[in-house]
Amino acid sequence: MANIEEFRRAQRAEGPATVLAIGTATPSNVVYQSEYPDYYFRITNSEHLTDLKEKFKRMCDKSMIRKRYMHLDEEILKQNPDMCAYMAPSLDARQDIVVVEVPKLGKAAASAAIKEWGRPKSLITHVVFCTTSGVDMPGADYQLTKLLGLRPSVNRLMMYQQGCFAGGTVLRVAKDLAENNRGARVLVVCSEVTAVTFRGPSETHLDSLVGQALFGDGAAAMIIGSDPDVSVERPLFQLMYAQQTIVPDSQGAIDGHLREVGLTFHLLKDVPGLISKNIEKSLVEAFGPLGISDWNSIFWVAHPGGPAILDAVEDKLGLEKAKMGATREVLKEYGNMSSACVIFILDEMRKRSAEGGKATYGEGLDMGVLFGFGPGLTVECVVLKGCPVAAPCVIHS
Repeated sequence: MANIEEFRRAQRAEGPATVLAIGTATPSNVVYQSEYPDYYFRITNSEHLTDLKEKFKRMCDKSMIRKRYMHLDEEILKQNPDMCAYMAPSLDARQDIVVVEVPKLGKAAASAAIKEWGRPKSLITHVVFCTTSGVDMPGADYQLTKLLGLRPSVNRLMMYQQGCFAGGTVLRVAKDLAENNRGARVLVVCSEVTAVTFRGPSETHLDSLVGQALFGDGAAAMIIGSDPDVSVERPLFQLMYAQQTIVPDSQGAIDGHLREVGLTFHLLKDVPGLISKNIEKSLVEAFGPLGISDWNSIFWVAHPGGPAILDAVEDKLGLEKAKMGATREVLKEYGNMSSACVIFILDEMRKRSAEGGKATYGEGLDMGVLFGFGPGLTVECVVLKGCPVAAPCVIHS
């Protein structure tokens, strides 16, 4: 039995999982929110719906978004007119796009993370790939492994159809993989392409129109591992705690259904109210054992499902406006990129810390929280510890 216990202990890491590098990517096609209502109603042949167009303009004006990135451009949509209708069968055309573009965009983000990490990609032991954009077999994890030229024996996990909370899910899964497999280096990728959700306007399904005003394309990647070799690796954040929960009385708050017309979204309840009402319970469970109860004393990485959610959380917890600064910046410059958003925000957070001369990644604060919100209503809560802002590590070719 002693030998068995020693064998088991030898497989586990000593320290907590650590974010060692971050990379992001977007399509080249950029759309500006101020111009989008005119473009959207024109390309979907809906300009006769003048009252609805005015509602959509107001949605875009209130979104706090300046621009978004989208693979879909006018040429692609003209070639696929069924994607511009509200409920025309178009899943085949959407799938043909996303099964190629999702791993391709993921590769761009992963390559950036691997370059920053600075170590040989042959040392990657696990791949965790997440997308809400389409399904296929073999999956986007397999395609990414091929595109990057990773070892055939790399351990892969594919997560489809999770939704906006999954940026927290991949961190929770990667934490377990890194801490329970000594020497593991986990490549985490979230890649989202709105070709699966784009559709024309509906006078009766206004929540679909909300999605058309908010969502954008983007991919984000991280290298995660425990016990970093600080001579060649630069720790950014430690993953101290991760927990998923379903918000009480929230069934049907956010639903998504994959149909012949693509992926349809439905907002059936007061999502900002449900999140703000229940968020403090998650904070108390996560930070109570650490003796932290001042929510302004930690840094914040919250999924920007929309400005109403951020406003409601700020009001409920009495947060200073600066707490959501990185989150609002990502919402403004990229829109809601579903699972990839929180990784973009984490990247923005560490860049601000380094540029501002902070001693610790995370606005110079020791501890922080990452929240993902999505269908269910599901909440992912991750406690982060900022690492010291160190000098650049040695980069290997």
